[in-house]
Amino acid sequence: MDQPSIHYGACNLCEAICGLEYTVQAQRITAIRGDKNDPFSQGHICPKAVALKDIHEDPDRLRTPIRRNGDKWEPISWQAAFELVADRLYQIRGQHGANAVAVYQGNPSVHNYGNLTHAQNFLGLLKTRNRFSATSVDQLPHHLAAFWMFGHQLLLPIPDIDRTQYFLVMGANPMASNGSLMTVPNFRGRLKELKQRGGRMVVIDPRRTETAEVADEHHFIQPGSDVVLLLGMIRTMFDEGLIRLGALETIASGVDAIRKIVQPFTAESAAKVTGVAADDIRRMTREFCTAQSAVAYGRMGLSTQRFGSLCQWAINLLNILSGNLDRPGGAMFTLPAVDLLKGLASPGHFNLWQSRVRGLPEFGGELPVSALAEEILTPGDAQVRGLVTVAGNPVLSTPNGRQLDRALGDLEFMVSIDFYLNETTRHANIILPPTCGVEHDHYDLIFHHLAVRNTTRWSPALMPKPDSARHDWEIYNGLASAYRQLSDPEQALAKRVKALPKLARQKLRPDQILNLGLRLGPYGSLKSGPHKLSLAKLKKHPHGIDLGPLQSCLPQRLFTQDKKIHCDVPEMLADVARAQSLLAADTPSHLKLIGRRHIRSNNSWMHNFERLVKGKQRCQLLIHPEDATQRNLQDGATACLESPTGKLSVSVSHSEEMMRGVVCLPHGWGHGLPGTQMKIANDHAGVSLNDLTDDKFLDEVSGNAALNGMEVDVRAVA
Repeated sequence: MDQPSIHYGACNLCEAICGLEYTVQAQRITAIRGDKNDPFSQGHICPKAVALKDIHEDPDRLRTPIRRNGDKWEPISWQAAFELVADRLYQIRGQHGANAVAVYQGNPSVHNYGNLTHAQNFLGLLKTRNRFSATSVDQLPHHLAAFWMFGHQLLLPIPDIDRTQYFLVMGANPMASNGSLMTVPNFRGRLKELKQRGGRMVVIDPRRTETAEVADEHHFIQPGSDVVLLLGMIRTMFDEGLIRLGALETIASGVDAIRKIVQPFTAESAAKVTGVAADDIRRMTREFCTAQSAVAYGRMGLSTQRFGSLCQWAINLLNILSGNLDRPGGAMFTLPAVDLLKGLASPGHFNLWQSRVRGLPEFGGELPVSALAEEILTPGDAQVRGLVTVAGNPVLSTPNGRQLDRALGDLEFMVSIDFYLNETTRHANIILPPTCGVEHDHYDLIFHHLAVRNTTRWSPALMPKPDSARHDWEIYNGLASAYRQLSDPEQALAKRVKALPKLARQKLRPDQILNLGLRLGPYGSLKSGPHKLSLAKLKKHPHGIDLGPLQSCLPQRLFTQDKKIHCDVPEMLADVARAQSLLAADTPSHLKLIGRRHIRSNNSWMHNFERLVKGKQRCQLLIHPEDATQRNLQDGATACLESPTGKLSVSVSHSEEMMRGVVCLPHGWGHGLPGTQMKIANDHAGVSLNDLTDDKFLDEVSGNAALNGMEVDVRAVA
């Protein structure tokens, strides 16, 4: 009998990238624990980590390619699948143009470094402008603000939580999400340390979330009004002489323009709109600006609303004007072992082209996903007729999901790179399943870049890849090879020479590319310094390597041409007038809807594992008891929830954690559609929040979906 063996790696299911200790016996995972020797996570894990075993063993997980034949699915060989996909996409592009094929990439794409290193090998050959991703239902405003203010879309300020004294959290729930655009394992432990050194955490949210429950202070706020509060705080800073640029004095440009633009946003006017008392606004502003160190952090509740871009711009301004950007305990910039800013990722661009139907702007080569359905459904030149989806389920995760569900049924051809037959992939003609997380090696290119501490860790494959399986990077290379045979079988010599760098990259495995990135990076073996990193060295440190706390790096790390921080972004200044209209807005007559997530869920997946869905029903509408009483809604009763886009029936849960006038529904549910193959998820189907959200309800600057703050009607089911 095989003896148990111990292995180490990092969890790749969420942003926290906690270190794990696996026990393996007879080719089966028998235990998953936190790695106590991981210098970053220090033994912390959340309930999701054990799901790595469940994913690997899930009988519903696809392991070989399948092809739809009428209402049935049949197996198909990898090579035949590659050739069929290439042929159909080539035909569509030839008949209707390159933009007739669209691409959608879901969040799990960035949790797999093979996808990041090799996806472009194939997707780049399609040369379509119709590229979409989960970014525009999640974090686009962050990237746009960073691009305009700091010169690079990935130069994102990260809360230095380990050293801050005042942590202002708005529209975020890191106790449940394990951080978001803030890689922070063991948030609870880090918060405890913050309080032990005399620090405070203040949470502003329409719900008394899990994070708000452990905060020193919590304030309810009207959904969608956060920008008014932020601009009111900035106005207070100017009025009370609290501007402290410090080391940023010579590199922060456009401060006078900010002083002028915030004048209408007094504490009193902000209080009327937000529900946060004027005295509290002034007091919090003073406390934030006079703290030894402070940082403001805003996430989903701020990004996925009508003023998402303004909110992230204003958050940055709050940190800048208080002197808390690029200083210990404030908002700082991670310097990862593989530096994505040094030629590996584009700084970004904005509005170089627009969507065909509505004219929504691109950012970084992607269009807002709210436009995807209409691009399929609206006839005309460049109408989308073919679609590639990668690790995503936009039917459940993007606005007006029912419309997109209908649209996918109209496609001429669809291929999905995914290992589940879910609510989106059920429309595909071919599904190409990659290996799961424990069957391939792993390095967190993205999340080390967003971490609250500089750190690095390599995770070797835990289980052997089955002979019939393919890694995602092998799938991309197979598709690229098949497509290239059709599109350019006999390239001219000049074209072949020009393509050599791309072909060379295609020949390299992800680990080989990673090794180059590590060696050329700031701590690499080709640089001066003590670490001399390479992949070989990382493999000798199975628990990871701590590279130290975040360090001040401005202006050197700025990507603006003048090496200055641009506070007076013209597009943001122009949009302030739209925010100012809130000051005269009437009190809402309808309830406002917000979303939420649970620590056992990750967006629209991870619901097919019994240990993560068991227990109390989670897909319920939270409503304040007084709002419920007005609508004759008993606790546990069924309510009809209706928006301009759709309606659904859902169980009601009375909750005093809700602000009056606000209701809350978790996102990512709505399973049980015909043709899916996820038994446990279908048994716990729930309802989809995005059956109610509106694809026309957007942040007007970026085009990011506004999933929070929509007015809804809630009534008892007769």
